[in-house]
Amino acid sequence: MQITASAVALTVEDVDASSAFLRRHFGFTEQMAADGFASLGREDAGMNVIYLRRGLEVLPEGFRDQHAAGLMLAFTVQDLAGEEARLQGEGVEITMPLREEPWGERLFQVTDPNGVVIELVEWVQQ
Repeated sequence: MQITASAVALTVEDVDASSAFLRRHFGFTEQMAADGFASLGREDAGMNVIYLRRGLEVLPEGFRDQHAAGLMLAFTVQDLAGEEARLQGEGVEITMPLREEPWGERLFQVTDPNGVVIELVEWVQQ
């Protein structure tokens, strides 16, 4: 098997709101879109983020009404403190302030308009 691309698909109530948030604050571009669907990418992201509106028939029947929960989008970045300051300057609420874990992970989190948690991470040398 050869994998040629990767994506994560999240089921949300308002596709346009999550799509706009990722485009505006994280530099993603919309690559495809239709009613209830948006696929966003960045050359350096390594994957696409897909938003699907709850209830779409393309979703498995038992999952159609579920909301993206219990997961988060995580992006490893450089200059984590700078990214936190940039997002705050853009009016994005930091829902988990910058912190450092004992295993060398520095992180902070924001939450998009549909409740999707986006975590920015920077690894520190131990």
